[in-house]
Amino acid sequence: MDNSKELISQGESETVEFKESLHLKDKIGETVSAFSNSKGGIILIGVSDKKRIKGIQIGKETTIDLAEYIKRNTDPVIFPSLRVEEIEKKEIVVVAVKEGAEKPVFFKNYAYKRVGNTNQRISSSELRKLAKESGERIYWDEQVYKESSIENIDWTFVKNFFIREYEKFSKKIVIATPEELLETLGCIKEGKITNAGILLFGRNPQKFFRNSHIALARYKGKNEGVERLDYKEFLGNLFHQIDECDKYIKEHITMMSRLLPHKVEREDIPEYCWFSIRELITNAVCHRDYEDQGSKVIVKMFSDRVEFYNLGGLPKGITPENILIRQYSRNPIIANALSQVKYIEELGEGWNKIIDEHKNHPLKPKLPKIISDRYSILVILYSVREKFEKTTTELNERQKKAIGYLRCNERITNKKYQEINKTTKKTATRDLQELTELEILIKNGRTGRGVYYSLNSSYKGDKRGQKGTNT
Repeated sequence: MDNSKELISQGESETVEFKESLHLKDKIGETVSAFSNSKGGIILIGVSDKKRIKGIQIGKETTIDLAEYIKRNTDPVIFPSLRVEEIEKKEIVVVAVKEGAEKPVFFKNYAYKRVGNTNQRISSSELRKLAKESGERIYWDEQVYKESSIENIDWTFVKNFFIREYEKFSKKIVIATPEELLETLGCIKEGKITNAGILLFGRNPQKFFRNSHIALARYKGKNEGVERLDYKEFLGNLFHQIDECDKYIKEHITMMSRLLPHKVEREDIPEYCWFSIRELITNAVCHRDYEDQGSKVIVKMFSDRVEFYNLGGLPKGITPENILIRQYSRNPIIANALSQVKYIEELGEGWNKIIDEHKNHPLKPKLPKIISDRYSILVILYSVREKFEKTTTELNERQKKAIGYLRCNERITNKKYQEINKTTKKTATRDLQELTELEILIKNGRTGRGVYYSLNSSYKGDKRGQKGTNT
């Protein structure tokens, strides 16, 4: 809903259209055609041209009837995504339209294109050009690498990893031979390996494509001018690169924890959104421009952010503004193979999940930033560590005094805690229990007078509950 309200506030555009009423079905259909032949877009029904939310009457079959009307009158058939949303206590219908895979898309015998915030009928000459471009497109990853042979495939990996994972997620038993399966996936053609086949299943993909790997640099501070802690290159096939890079990043970021008054268990808080890290690695590997071997996927880790740099920029028609509503793959064979074993989200849902994960994170991290031009794309994930440190409650004065006592003495008892703080046994018990749960103190002995507490040797400060690995 928040996203729709924001779209309304920005007004109509190349990818957003308002319609006041469901009675304007033909105008809605023309917009579906225009978006399908252009970059995709969103139609908001129940909103005026002047951005006024008027709302509409929603019946039981409202969205079904509209979807059927669009399907009956589009060629090739378009299946838009429709949903009902409530904004300012008024209901609207949101119609999401993707760019058509096969163009031109007609509505009632005419095809439309999007120009600014208007729909315009496509001329005959434009129709011929659009049809030609749509029909003749050959992607780089489906091209055969002529100097290769199927002997360059790592068949052990195909059998022991890919087929096993494919069967697990598809819940189907593969009865085809490994070679037939890879041919079905577009990784083998007429006994030769395609570019996608080399990258996904080759024994040594870098032998054919030198820079088809991930390079990672980890820095001590917030910029490249300070000490570099590590440099790694993740080689091998794309599956291996994704797994190893994901593992490395997660081993070198902080997992923080805190106790909340309403919870018994400690709450673990990742410095970065966990799903987002892997999804951005996979996106970079999946959608990079492999035709340009002048560079590689680059990841830079700083104390306050992680940067994912990818060669080739956003795919054609994708912008930072419309990335949530449009889907496109520069390498469809690679994308399909990765999706078969759940390495990549289907139906372009990855970015939606990234945004949802950030919104649901307990410390509400800054949303990822996308910087792109025609040659490259940079995506930045932001750390919440500083926000955690600012919001973490400090120890009370009694607990601080006890820690000071233990820096000079090996142990403290409940009785001694009462004496140095001039407090009650009940308060002392509660404070000591909290310090133990925070792993600041270690409880020794079982019950009664034999119980005493010592300072945990790993405790170095007086902030509540921060723990983590190297950064």
